Amino acid sequence: MTDAPDQPPVRCVRVLLAEDQSMVREALAALLDLEGDIEVVAQVARGDEVVEAARRARPDVALLDIEMPGMTGLEAAALLGREVPEVRIVILTTFGRPGYLRRAMEAGASAFLVKDAPAAQLADAVRRVLRGERVIDPALAAAALAAGADPLTERERSVLRASADGSTNAELAKRLHLSHGTVRNYLSTAIQKTGARNRADAVRIAREKGWL
Repeated sequence: MTDAPDQPPVRCVRVLLAEDQSMVREALAALLDLEGDIEVVAQVARGDEVVEAARRARPDVALLDIEMPGMTGLEAAALLGREVPEVRIVILTTFGRPGYLRRAMEAGASAFLVKDAPAAQLADAVRRVLRGERVIDPALAAAALAAGADPLTERERSVLRASADGSTNAELAKRLHLSHGTVRNYLSTAIQKTGARNRADAVRIAREKGWL
């Protein structure tokens, strides 16, 4: 009787985890490490640390939270796609906002999941994106289609985002290196497009939609 041929070892999927809340990050890492074929090889708490960590650890997949200091997960995803394009990107968020989904796909993400998804679903998404698949929460995909496209241009979005701290138009113009009239025009257009009463209301609406 001949021995059965040895099975080739299962290759672990190398994962980088970016999440600013340490308890959430450690819990996600512990859950993923329970999977026999997934290994968390790097953890960071800031968006601006993602690319450097990816260069050092060479993960297959990066799990990025959206709300992080230094740089948002969406911004980090776009930069990671340019600097370390072989890494697949999964966006995780507490807030399933339709605008976030659209921006995540534009940034090159392969998957978009809310954090309260079951651990098995997250592990499955990691495996699937490594195979080249795209994984999107079905309810969020339907909401994104219903909400329509983000009406704001990138410049309108950046000026509106900068105005959220209550800065005057003159202060915004100086900070953004734009003329006072240009800032006023961008804010006026953003208010009209969002159907807001004023710029503070426009910021609120845009954030709720996930456009900021």
